[in-house]
Amino acid sequence: MSVLPLVFTSGWASGINAYAVVLLLGIFGRTGLTDEVPASLQRTDVLIIAAVLFLCEAVADKVPYVDSIWDTVHTVIRPVSGGVIGALLAGQSGSLSDITAGVVGGSTALASHFVKAGTRMAINSSPEPFTNVAMSIAEDLGVAGLITFAIFNPEAAAIIAGVLLAIGLALMIYLWGRIRRFLRRRAQRREEKRLAAEARAVTGAPPPGRPF
Repeated sequence: MSVLPLVFTSGWASGINAYAVVLLLGIFGRTGLTDEVPASLQRTDVLIIAAVLFLCEAVADKVPYVDSIWDTVHTVIRPVSGGVIGALLAGQSGSLSDITAGVVGGSTALASHFVKAGTRMAINSSPEPFTNVAMSIAEDLGVAGLITFAIFNPEAAAIIAGVLLAIGLALMIYLWGRIRRFLRRRAQRREEKRLAAEARAVTGAPPPGRPF
């Protein structure tokens, strides 16, 4: 059986939380629940690093504006992780070209990452933190649930991941106005900081919070 459905699902999940995907796949492989996970993802050091980074993301992902900064940093990390995981899964099964699996996993991760990042920008157009927390918890549970489901029902899980990705892309189009407002506000804050720094340089005033 082709490993492509699992590659696609893990790619979708990696675009949302790559560290959770590595951690879950590694645990499932170590416990013997699946033979699809390569030994490199089951290593103790890989699991420890993935667990620490997952905890970091769990905190950063629930703080308004910090989550968007975290997403920006992971614009490269998540797609690369999705591609690497896909290639490793393909190499383990021998049923799919490593290059093909890497492209599928990486491109799917990139698409779901943009959905996640764009949704957070739309949410951050409102300063209250409760929506961020609720969305982060829903994403974590969704990743955990779908990866677990994919281990036992890869084809059905891939269909669900495809539907979620399509819904997310449609939601991005719907929320585009709020995303643009967030980007304008962020650009405005950067410009205000730049002008304030230039004014301090001209007047010789110390930065805010520092004594004269």
